[in-house]
Amino acid sequence: MRVLGPVVDEQTRCVHYRTEVDIVAIRFACCGEYYPCHRCHEESADHPATQWPLGERGERAVLCGVCRTELTIDAYLAADACPHCGSAFNERCRLHTHLYFETA
Repeated sequence: MRVLGPVVDEQTRCVHYRTEVDIVAIRFACCGEYYPCHRCHEESADHPATQWPLGERGERAVLCGVCRTELTIDAYLAADACPHCGSAFNERCRLHTHLYFETA
């Protein structure tokens, strides 16, 4: 799976978020491309980001950088770790949920 933007390692960490638990990339609804974070998309894409609509929570739009499993939006939002490999996700990413997914 191709991940765009200023990625710093093979587990999808980027120049903005690169702690041990920053291991997800998001497939953006506007372009269908994976980026490590909203800032990477903002700096690298030639268009503004759009959120995934509430009705599309079954879409595979989150990539675990450790095992490369694609998670549905619902599965990602319900998890603290990858359900496939068990690698922990950054709990602070929940602060940015509204940037990627409609919340209400």
